Amino acid sequence: MIAWVIALLVLALVAGLLGFTTIAGEAMQIARILFYVFLVMFVLGLVFSLFTGRRGGGR
Repeated sequence: MIAWVIALLVLALVAGLLGFTTIAGEAMQIARILFYVFLVMFVLGLVFSLFTGRRGGGR
């Protein structure tokens, strides 16, 4: 349990360090771009699976 506390403390310190610098603004822009890219990929995959009748992720 103490290992989880230490890991979360380190994670919080890194997040705080990144949040108080200008890296946070750049990370937000990258996250926004990735969100739209993955949203488009999801919609395309959904439409493709509806038209082909196949389910993805299987063997």
